[in-house]
Amino acid sequence: MKPIPGRSETCNAMADILNRIGDKWSVMIVGYLGKKTMRFNELRHTIGGISQRMLTLTLRNLERDGLVTRTVYPEIPPRVEYQLTPLGQSLQGPISSLWAWAEEHQGEVQSARLEYDGLHDDTADQHPPERRYAGAAR
Repeated sequence: MKPIPGRSETCNAMADILNRIGDKWSVMIVGYLGKKTMRFNELRHTIGGISQRMLTLTLRNLERDGLVTRTVYPEIPPRVEYQLTPLGQSLQGPISSLWAWAEEHQGEVQSARLEYDGLHDDTADQHPPERRYAGAAR
C-alpha cells in the first residue's frame, strides 16, 4: 500500500494491515486455519459462500504477507495443504477477541441501528448503502 503524505508511519502501517486482514474472508480463513491444517476444498466447504476465485486470491494474499504457508505434496493428484505460519498464529488472539466482542455485542449494535434508523427515518434516502463484500449473499 502506498503511504499517504501527512499520515504517520504507524497510521500507514495500520491501514496496510487492516486492508489485508480486515475483510471477512481473511478473518474466516485465519480463524479456521488456526484450528488445523486444511486442504483447499475442505476450507472452501467449511467457510461456505466463498467462491473458488475469492478463496484462491485471499489465500495467495495471506501467503504473500507471510501469514499462511502452502505446501504441495508430490502425489498424483497433487495434494495441497494450507496452514498458518507463526506470524499468522499470532493473529489468533486478536481475531478471537474480535469474534468474542461481536458475539457479545451483536444485539446492542442491532438495537442501536434500529434506534438510529427510527430517529432518522426521514433521511433514509441519504444513508450510505450497506458495505457489501465479494461473495456476500444478495
